[in-house]
Amino acid sequence: MLPTGLELLRLLRLLSCVTLVLLFQVSDAKRDLISACTTCQKITDNFSKGFERTAKQNFGGGNTAWEERKLSKYETSEIRLMEIVEDLCESSSFECNRMVEEHEEHFETWWFKRKTKHPDLHKWFCIETIKVCCPKGTFGLDCNDCVGGSETPCHGNGRCDGDGTRGGDGKCSCDNGYTGEFCLDCREGYYNEVRNDTFSLCTECHSSCKTCTGGTHQDCDECKDGWEEDDQEACVDLFCVTDVNECSKDPSSCNEDQYCLNTEGSYSCKACDKVCSGCTAAGPDKCQSCASGYQDTEGTCTDIDECSQPEPVCTKEHEVCVNNKGSFTCICSSGYEEKDGECVQTPQQDEAAESESTETTASPHGEL
Repeated sequence: MLPTGLELLRLLRLLSCVTLVLLFQVSDAKRDLISACTTCQKITDNFSKGFERTAKQNFGGGNTAWEERKLSKYETSEIRLMEIVEDLCESSSFECNRMVEEHEEHFETWWFKRKTKHPDLHKWFCIETIKVCCPKGTFGLDCNDCVGGSETPCHGNGRCDGDGTRGGDGKCSCDNGYTGEFCLDCREGYYNEVRNDTFSLCTECHSSCKTCTGGTHQDCDECKDGWEEDDQEACVDLFCVTDVNECSKDPSSCNEDQYCLNTEGSYSCKACDKVCSGCTAAGPDKCQSCASGYQDTEGTCTDIDECSQPEPVCTKEHEVCVNNKGSFTCICSSGYEEKDGECVQTPQQDEAAESESTETTASPHGEL
């Protein structure tokens, strides 16, 4: 028998309630995992402080030789360990005290057996042993890399949710001025001063711009309300057009390797991109001409690969060319090393081993 419309409505309401409960449970579980890592981090931080505090505790003055003997025993003693462990948590912190009580034997194991080989207590205890934390730049139960990679989570422009913990979802919360899943895009009111696949520098537009491509009021794509474009395509205040563009002076007030940036009531000189020899604004596409080692490619200065030129630039025997930004380097090829300006063959390892064996055989018995 098919359910009635009222029964279907009740079923849908029930499913909605179950879904909400499950979502809340998942959210609470992620918060609990993050909280556990925070607690563990605090415990290991306090352990380090306690370790420093007890470094020479109860010693000072008197018989130095006697103190050194006693101190060496205290240094690795169970007494010192207990003094440190007792001060790991505040009495009111239930979660901290519970974690210490549950894993007290791990502190003893590390103190007596693992400390020398694994000096980083946080890594050994929180990440590898009780597994409530992850290495920096990773998140979640399996310690997956954050967006942008573990070295630069969110490409250095935001915070990875759950970073360093077993919780979170790894999504990026972008810093001011940045947006997008990867925090590589600029928010409205900001422009990309530098941009590649792994790095973005978002700089605030001029106060007259709603959107822009550069830092002056002449770089606006769209003017803010209360501003409009003048004859020079610059956004000007409808009610107070008083700013003088110092950057329009000829000759320029800035050096040859700088461009002039007009601001309200003043101006500033900014360094040209290193690929430029003179420029009109920021970026490799604003060069007046390209610097040495760079060439114009469809209006943008790009690096010249000297190593791929028809005529070789590294001409010595056993020498190879390595291209770098704006230049190149000549180095000796594999199996050769530079000596007196020439590439000579590197001594073979078997010859070195044979020489060492000969020296060992010639040594007197018992000599190291």
